[in-house]
Amino acid sequence: MGNPGVSLVWRAAYRRAVRSAFATVPFYRERWALDGREDPVVVPGRTGTNGGAAPLAEAVHKLVDLVPLAGGASRPDPVRGLGRVLRTARAPGPGSLVVLLGPDDLRPPADLPKGVRGCVADPDGPNAPVLRELTAALHRGHRVLVVGDDKAIAAFPGEDRVEAVPHRELDSLDSGPYGVLHDPVLGYLGALGNCGRWHLDWPHVYARPTDGGLAFTLLRQDSPRFVDILPAGGVRGEIAPCPRHGTPVVLT
Repeated sequence: MGNPGVSLVWRAAYRRAVRSAFATVPFYRERWALDGREDPVVVPGRTGTNGGAAPLAEAVHKLVDLVPLAGGASRPDPVRGLGRVLRTARAPGPGSLVVLLGPDDLRPPADLPKGVRGCVADPDGPNAPVLRELTAALHRGHRVLVVGDDKAIAAFPGEDRVEAVPHRELDSLDSGPYGVLHDPVLGYLGALGNCGRWHLDWPHVYARPTDGGLAFTLLRQDSPRFVDILPAGGVRGEIAPCPRHGTPVVLT
């Protein structure tokens, strides 16, 4: 990794997540005991399938087993990490409004910077309260960021007056100029930086290449625990240091 300090901290956090998952989470205790691991080795002499990484569909099918033995949430958080990755993608300033486009059962993002408001708008709904709040924010001269997929952003009322931050999944990374790396289950994994590279939210997300594609670990999510998970499609790629910033970027 380009920054040795980042590499050491990142790697150590990943190893702690693996040890904790093997010791306390039923899904990994069973799977790795049978299949083994490659890095770090849990069962000596056994490499396991895809270095121990598990397909996302398999993990989601057994969500209850992703809860640690001590208990915890059993529902994934698809808005996890949005506030952090927005700082890289298109940093909102004080007074900004962040509108997340998605189904109405989504929770507003809870990790936005201080002074930034967030709300959820259903792309197929009337959203009158959200539109009133958007109009008020623009009237006060505050920025409005709308986050979602391309189709939802294009159809959102007032689209020409807001700043778009489109979702990109691993198999659809482009050159921007703006975007956030999103998985519908794992949440927000990174963002397109001003250097034109897709930066991981490395203090909270670890990634490594395997024979089955890039595998992701949520380093600070207590439950449900996602460790070495292969997103849908098994996208192949590399993790490399950014030449400008020295922190991990995704190359697909």
